[in-house]
Amino acid sequence: MNRVLILYGSTEGHTRVVARAIARTLALNGLNADVVEAGSADPDPTEYAGIIVAASIHAGRYQKPVVQWVRARCRVFGDRPTAFVSVCLGVLEHGDPTVTADLDAIVQRFCEATGWRPGFVKHVAGALLYTRYDFVTRWMMKRIAAKAGGDTDTTRDYEYTDWDDVRAFADEFGRRLAPQRVSDTRRAS
Repeated sequence: MNRVLILYGSTEGHTRVVARAIARTLALNGLNADVVEAGSADPDPTEYAGIIVAASIHAGRYQKPVVQWVRARCRVFGDRPTAFVSVCLGVLEHGDPTVTADLDAIVQRFCEATGWRPGFVKHVAGALLYTRYDFVTRWMMKRIAAKAGGDTDTTRDYEYTDWDDVRAFADEFGRRLAPQRVSDTRRAS
C-alpha cells in the first residue's frame, strides 16, 4: 500500500495549496496521495499507509471539520506514520519565544480535543491574502501584520511559505513510509 491521505482544512485556500504541494512531492517519491478537504468526504484512514492532516490557525483554532474528522477517526490510525501540518502566520515570528509557546499551545489544545498524538508536527508559514478578505478581516490582518513587522499593503497578497521546507517535510514523511513499501513488495512476491 503506497497511498497517503492528506486531509486538510482551509479558510482562504492557502492550506489547500500546501496540501497539494505535499502531494506532488510524495508523487515524485512514488507515493499516491489523496488530497481531501475535511467535511467534503469521509475517507477511511485504514485504506492508507500514512496520514497527514493539515489545517490553518484562525483566532487560535483550527477548522471545525478537521477537528471533528480527527476526533472521530484517530483511533483507527494505528501504527501508520502520521503528521500534523499547522499553517499559521505566527511562524514568521519564530524567534519570539512567546509566539512559539502560543503556537505549541494551540497544537496541544488540538491534540487534547481530538485525542490524537501525531507522529510529527510541522509548522508552516501561511499567507496574507488581503485581496480575498472582507473589509473587517483585511483591517484586522493589517493590524496584526503591522505589529509583527509584516507586510501591510492591502492591495496585494503575500505568501510566506518556505516551499523548500515543505518539500523537505514531504520527502521525510515519504522516507518514513519506505520500510512499509519494502515489506508490501516482499508480501506481493
